[in-house]
Amino acid sequence: MATALNEEELDNEDYYSLLNVRREASCEELKAAYRRLCMLYHPDKHRDPELKLQAERLFNLVHQAYEVLSDPQTRAIYDIYGKRGLEMEGWEVVERRRTPAEIREEFERLQREREERRLQQRTNPKGTISVGVDATDLFDRYEEEYEDVSGSGFPQIEINKMHISQSIEAPLTATDTAILSGNLSTQNGNGGGSINFALRRVTSAKGWGELEFGAGDLQGPLFGLKLFRNLTPRCFVTTNCALQFSSRGIRPGLTTVLARNLDKNTVGYLQWRWGIQSAMNTSIVRDTKTSHFTVALQLGIPHSFALISYQHKFQDDDQTRVKGSLKAGFFGVVVEYGAERKISRHSVLGAAVSVGVPQGVSLKVKLNRASQTYFFPIHLTDQLLPSAVFYATVGPLVVYFAMHRLIIKPYLRAQKEKELEKQRESTATDILQKKQEAEAAVRLMQESVRRIIEAEESRMGLIIVNAWYGKFVNDKSRKNEKVKVIDVTVPLQCLVKDSKLILTEASKAGLPGFYDPCVGEEKNLKVLYQFRGVLHQVMALDSEALRIPKQSHRIDTDG
Repeated sequence: MATALNEEELDNEDYYSLLNVRREASCEELKAAYRRLCMLYHPDKHRDPELKLQAERLFNLVHQAYEVLSDPQTRAIYDIYGKRGLEMEGWEVVERRRTPAEIREEFERLQREREERRLQQRTNPKGTISVGVDATDLFDRYEEEYEDVSGSGFPQIEINKMHISQSIEAPLTATDTAILSGNLSTQNGNGGGSINFALRRVTSAKGWGELEFGAGDLQGPLFGLKLFRNLTPRCFVTTNCALQFSSRGIRPGLTTVLARNLDKNTVGYLQWRWGIQSAMNTSIVRDTKTSHFTVALQLGIPHSFALISYQHKFQDDDQTRVKGSLKAGFFGVVVEYGAERKISRHSVLGAAVSVGVPQGVSLKVKLNRASQTYFFPIHLTDQLLPSAVFYATVGPLVVYFAMHRLIIKPYLRAQKEKELEKQRESTATDILQKKQEAEAAVRLMQESVRRIIEAEESRMGLIIVNAWYGKFVNDKSRKNEKVKVIDVTVPLQCLVKDSKLILTEASKAGLPGFYDPCVGEEKNLKVLYQFRGVLHQVMALDSEALRIPKQSHRIDTDG
């Protein structure tokens, strides 16, 4: 009876949701759900030609879902990679008695083969633009020297340095990658640049090596070698050797880093650097879901210092982070604090205030846009002035909140609406088909629902009075948004068995008789039901598991 289904028809189908079973469902649970839906949709139970045709389509859909989930191999593939995994070429040669772990390994092998065919089309561009601003005239003004100079009434803000760097990666084979990078720098009218070429080879699962060649107008040729090796599952070493040729001769350099995982979230580092700026450094870095902590100590020429820093990660949609650090050494003391926040899908904006002796006060603004970084260090004063610290702290906050309210938020809202509209247009045909299938399923359910209601009424059981699924607008701030819901009273009543309704933890859009009335938007299920003659009401999130009846759903008639 089952026939091949159109790929577009199955593109958004959730097999577990369609059968209304848990992802951990046993074979017996799958069989029970399958038999129940077969009894509902079997074409032979319907005489009307139109209903018979609709029943046959839904029956085939249910059969397709059961075939995938009842076979251990296809179910393992579906659980890990969804229907796209089932569509990948190469599974026909896989042995049937593979475990889920072996299937995952086989899929990754097939995926690697596909990736190798696309290597020539891929690059990984990265870039940094840094613009240094001297704004010391705002706070350290020598007014007596410029009293007679035209225009001296306004503070002079200058760009005193700039740095631009860019790199691209070109995969040559599955193990070899070529890297081309370059940079330009200028400070107070003097500048220069360099270009580097590197060839990296992955020698094994435990290590890689890289050869580097470079040249610039300020320095001579550079030859370098980098090596990485995993010594144990918890320990690795990195070595970087370099020879820099210049008019003063050959300047060799060597940097070695030994790292070890101290626990799941903590790594310890030992670094030895020999050459122009020789130093020994040790640090411990602890990175968790909510925080990032670093403590470091360096002994070297010309700088020795101790550093401690902490960053707190808020678990919000904007990925807000606040950080602070203290660094003290032969150069003086620097305290730095700041924050960063995601302002769009690919952009993160951050700002930090640096207060030090003898460095003074600086404001550092950074914008990460995908793989590009824009950095603006603004030097405010060489002295420790409270006014400079105040404006460096408050100024960015005021500007950010004003921009967020007047520019960023409206822009993101418009972008989201544009994406939703594009998504609706691209899925309009599919949604229309799903709607027609849901309406057909509801018509096929009518007779079964009538029998279920009669049985439930006879025992004072569970009666679904009304049920709605979709987007509800209860917040007054969203009063201009349109409510988009569909009536799912009949489909829910059809799922009632022995005065109980159990919905699994999955999107309800895949349930028989349901469809998505608002693609890409937040949805809820609202149910008004009667149990033992008493009204109950509940609202559940789209992917939230639901069990009714429950005492907590009871409507307080006394109130």
